[in-house]
Amino acid sequence: MSSLSRRISLPLVSAHHELHGFPLRHPGWMGAAALALMCAGGVAAWRAMRRRPSPDELERERRALLVRSGRIIDGTILDIPGAVNSGADGQPGDLRFVLYEYEIGGVAYECSQDVSALRDVIKAEDLRLGFPCSVRYDVRRPENSIVVAENWSGLRTMATAPRNTPQHRPPASALAAP
Repeated sequence: MSSLSRRISLPLVSAHHELHGFPLRHPGWMGAAALALMCAGGVAAWRAMRRRPSPDELERERRALLVRSGRIIDGTILDIPGAVNSGADGQPGDLRFVLYEYEIGGVAYECSQDVSALRDVIKAEDLRLGFPCSVRYDVRRPENSIVVAENWSGLRTMATAPRNTPQHRPPASALAAP
């Protein structure tokens, strides 16, 4: 009989319920099995009973993360759906979304932010279409961005000319008196 057939024919567990000379009904094996079952049951109970964050809490945490570590870039307010009631009084309506755009590395992003939870931070009369704004975005995922958070606002109340635009000055000969 060859050595290969002898190796294959040898059973791992003998007829005496032993594994390599260690009995399977040994208290050590039983304790390890009981401990493994208790751990698995504990993990299952924890997963079933843990408190899952609500969508509002997840959104608040996302905004806080972007305020802490997001980069700031210039953007433009595109649209404010629901900012003005359709009534005759023209009073600000139910502000729910702010649509804005920004460009990073030649890629233009158009995004919207749900601002319904930030009604006490944002004023509808401060939002103007086409006005510049500051956008905070995640460097690793540039599409993850905000314009307003609980303790930060990228909305601007006045539009200013960019600083790097050269001013037109008339030539000195035009300023001299004839």
